[in-house]
Amino acid sequence: MVFLVAALDPFAEDQNGKKSLTTVQGLNKDYSYGKTVKDLKKEFCCNGNVFQDKELGKVIQLQGDQRKKVANFLVQAGLTKKD
Repeated sequence: MVFLVAALDPFAEDQNGKKSLTTVQGLNKDYSYGKTVKDLKKEFCCNGNVFQDKELGKVIQLQGDQRKKVANFLVQAGLTKKD
């Protein structure tokens, strides 16, 4: 199951409510997270990275609220199902 979350950037100096991060977790461990984040960054013209969480495993972070775009991208790329 893939989870998409948008939240305020805890590292932003200016907490005016406009800065957010989209996180993607729960993708298959066999997928290339590096290639996926590179494709997402290029497709949505945003910054992003992959980091290793102790509890969640690999997590993709993208700048901004990209939830709908990422969901559509992952379904079209065959990385997850819509439901």
